[in-house]
Amino acid sequence: MTRRTLLRAGHVISMDPDIGDLPQGDVLVEDGRIAAVGPGIDADAEVLDMTGRIVIPGFVDTHRHTWEASIRGVAPDATLDDYFVDILDTFAPLYTPEDVYAANLAGALECLNAGITTVVDWSHINNTPEHPDAAIRALAETGIRAQYAYGSANTSLADYWFESKIAIPGDDVRRIRDRYFASDDGLLTLALATRGPGFCVNDVVASEWGLARELGIPITVHVGMGRMAGRFGMVRQLDDLGLLGPDTTYIHCCYFSEEEWRMVADSGGTVSIAPQVETQMGHGWPPVMKAIEHGLRPSLSIDVVTTVPGDMFTQIRAAFGAERARVNAECWQADVPVPETMLTARRMLEIATLNGAHVAGLEDRTGSLTPGKRADIVAIDATALNIAPVHDAAAAVTLCADVSNVDTVLVDGVIRKRDGRLTADVARARRLVEESRDRLLAAKAAR
Repeated sequence: MTRRTLLRAGHVISMDPDIGDLPQGDVLVEDGRIAAVGPGIDADAEVLDMTGRIVIPGFVDTHRHTWEASIRGVAPDATLDDYFVDILDTFAPLYTPEDVYAANLAGALECLNAGITTVVDWSHINNTPEHPDAAIRALAETGIRAQYAYGSANTSLADYWFESKIAIPGDDVRRIRDRYFASDDGLLTLALATRGPGFCVNDVVASEWGLARELGIPITVHVGMGRMAGRFGMVRQLDDLGLLGPDTTYIHCCYFSEEEWRMVADSGGTVSIAPQVETQMGHGWPPVMKAIEHGLRPSLSIDVVTTVPGDMFTQIRAAFGAERARVNAECWQADVPVPETMLTARRMLEIATLNGAHVAGLEDRTGSLTPGKRADIVAIDATALNIAPVHDAAAAVTLCADVSNVDTVLVDGVIRKRDGRLTADVARARRLVEESRDRLLAAKAAR
């Protein structure tokens, strides 16, 4: 029996150039797929009244260490160098599979609550084979669309993060692939979260890239961030190893040389930028316009909730403000006009939705309200005082809205948030993540 849901009479921002914006439009969902977008759709369906709502595609977070939800806010003043010591060398080795499950459950629900319908879970917490199982189980239970990026263990910085000779265990990645990801068409897909050159010796780098390509899964890697990784020239090293390709997402990219930007663009690589982390923790200026200038379609990501908020509204504004501040300062210093090609509020919405789907390799499924795509849809309450009255709907979302305004969330056509409340057992998720916090703090104190 066909299951139909009709989102009626909202201000639809489709992010599809052929459909455009509909100040009063409907979205019809059939069996998890967007069947039609337009005014006055008539269908036998469950009706969700979107009057006073702005209807958009779900946000796509292309890089989040979801396992860190248990230690949210533990390093509010951290720099990148602090993070390696205070988080990866202190808390990460203490994580049990139960901690990973609790954090991924709470973290994925946090995403849904904030209108993030797709997340790339950069899971560098696989201290035992049970850790990835726990992470994947939690993601599956929440109903979020996720790319699970299998990463390294975190037992010590010396072993795993500086000229490491220890590779991600290929046999376990193959086990995970066979057990959970026999098809690439599900809500959950698989990627490999690699450390890359400078962090690993060349043999390890080559083996991890080779593993991903053997399995036909995308690769995601941190590059060009801060004084540390900015020195490595990681993209140039990957080029020397013959490993560049369109299957790789490069995260941060703050300290790329012009040569490295060209290499990424020419190889078909993609870019994920985490603006709040980059400006706050010392990675460098978020290179959103730099990526665009090189013909790339940058996406946004949250990165670490140990230090920054976990919502996309924050990332949009951090990128928008930082880029415009940088360009304005440079133009004023040079006494030249500010170019008209600066970022706009609407373009930021495109970056947070359609570009994110592109970077995650899911643009055929999500990122826009296009008939045939899966129904990942968010409705923003535009009647709230921090948004009303609306003059520009895209600007209302990117510059005015916050998590409290996320009224309705659908993933694959399933309602995950209705009337401002998640449909999940939030009390259980909070209890588990608080118990995980307490256990981790006790284990840290006992060291």
